[in-house]
Amino acid sequence: MNTPDNCAKTPEMKKKTDMYGQLIIKEKADKHYEAGVGAMSQSQFDKAVSRFSKAILLQSHQTQFYVQRAEAYLQLCDFQSAALDYKHACSLQPETEAYPQRLAFIYYLQGQCLFDLGKFLEALESFTKAAELKPYFQPYHMRSLACLTALGRYSECLRLVSNWLETDGQSADLLILRARLHHQLNQMTLCYHDLRSALRLKPCCPVALALLKRLKEAAEHSHQAAVDKALNGELSDALRKINSALEYNPSKAQYYLFRGILYRRLRDFTAAIEDLVLAAEFCGVEEDPPQKHMQDNSEDLEEDAQTQLALTYNDFAIQCFSRGLHSEAIMLLNKAIEKQRDASELFINRGDCFFKLCDWTFALADYQQAEEMDPDNTTIWLRLAVIHNTMGLHSYNDKKYQEAADKFSVAIRYNPGVVQYYENRAKAYSKVAKMEEAKKDAISVLILEPTNDQVVPLLLSLLPGCSLTDIMSCATAQSVKTLLVAKIQAFKIAASKVSRVGRMALAKDDSQSQTSSQKLQADDCPEQKIKPHVAPVELDSKLFKTKQMNESVKRALQQRQPLHYDGPRLAPIHSVREEPNTQQRPYMWRKFGGFGLNC
Repeated sequence: MNTPDNCAKTPEMKKKTDMYGQLIIKEKADKHYEAGVGAMSQSQFDKAVSRFSKAILLQSHQTQFYVQRAEAYLQLCDFQSAALDYKHACSLQPETEAYPQRLAFIYYLQGQCLFDLGKFLEALESFTKAAELKPYFQPYHMRSLACLTALGRYSECLRLVSNWLETDGQSADLLILRARLHHQLNQMTLCYHDLRSALRLKPCCPVALALLKRLKEAAEHSHQAAVDKALNGELSDALRKINSALEYNPSKAQYYLFRGILYRRLRDFTAAIEDLVLAAEFCGVEEDPPQKHMQDNSEDLEEDAQTQLALTYNDFAIQCFSRGLHSEAIMLLNKAIEKQRDASELFINRGDCFFKLCDWTFALADYQQAEEMDPDNTTIWLRLAVIHNTMGLHSYNDKKYQEAADKFSVAIRYNPGVVQYYENRAKAYSKVAKMEEAKKDAISVLILEPTNDQVVPLLLSLLPGCSLTDIMSCATAQSVKTLLVAKIQAFKIAASKVSRVGRMALAKDDSQSQTSSQKLQADDCPEQKIKPHVAPVELDSKLFKTKQMNESVKRALQQRQPLHYDGPRLAPIHSVREEPNTQQRPYMWRKFGGFGLNC
């Protein structure tokens, strides 16, 4: 018979037994925990770790046991074990914010110890973990930055700082830090702009001011080297030096002016225009705060930039003209005239372009405008003579003989030494029955050119029964000769006076003096023809393509990128002056080859 002791335990009895066992385990775990806490208070950290470990073995779900053991490990500098315990605590109570922050601090301590030992890569890993747990706490990021710097990974440092500036907004300290990184990476232009931005936020920052001063000193050193190279004719080397100066100080108007002059001398007109426009824009704004002497010089510097810009447009136009691109040359000269409206040479050059396009009205208007500005310039007289003679030829061909004679008279007034003008007017006078005037002009032709046989039939027809010898020895011929010699001598004296005054001279023509129209063809026919002739411009197809030049002009005038930009600009002469303030010489305007004039 079974006794009650032998009977199986009921469920209630089993439950009571389990509860009793759990109470015993809890009491044991609590005793170990309290013993561990006591050991901690006595700085017996090894014993504390042992006690907390026993408590964890008995009750592994108690978060506090892991936390206390982690603190004991931390006192023993066992950062890895401390981190593991706090990670376990975080998994048990993920809603508690204190545990991740404490874990981040442990990673920070671990990283700092590794950093002090020179183990920068391991330290970087620890600091990175700390920053991931506490992303808005900048000291952890700064320690990561210190590790990257120690490892020489400046590009990664730069990305890190740039991210902070994007997320946290600009601050003077971060901008200075990024400027120093740019300096370390030899990115001087970006360094300069960061320093300027930092000084706008914190004007008296000594670190930023000191570094900015170093940049400006380096820029000025390169600028002086560029000037020396340019004075020695080493323009390419000078360009490299001034590029370096602009990397160190990209807001210096004087440097852009100098580089624009170099580009013009190197015939890179598009780049020259870009730099000269920048020079004008930066005048008076590169100093922060502006200095008084810079303000005083800014107006002169801007005036130089505008003049150089006009010179560049003019030189670019000359290049177009020499290759037959007369319309493009006119567009460029229009730009030049906008910058320098008081330069008669620009109107002369534009008049030459209109002449080549057979637009006589506009050509004449430009030459007359130039004459108003410089009435004693024989260069303009020669062109006015040619244009009036050319227009006279067209009037003659249109049978407007009196109009043609009037135009030939104007041509003679401007240049009395050209045989063709008298011959043309003699034939025009003969058409309107002004025989006395025609006779004098025919005699003038033979005085200037005794071998001319084109006018002899006309002269003999005007004085029937007289021989050529009798005609040339008569009193009328002597009077005509005296008057003609006086006019030519007066013209030569005027021309010599202009050269002595030292006006802005145009470059000499490659061709010798000649007329722009062919001679009248005298024949036995009663109807005499006059045909205008303009010598064609010779093009070198090996050196130039029309499409390429058109695109270059288009880029210079229409497709230039906007210049109002505060950020960094990375890369990208006056023929007499290497530096705006080095030598005070007048500007020299180049001209076109013209149309056969000896100017």
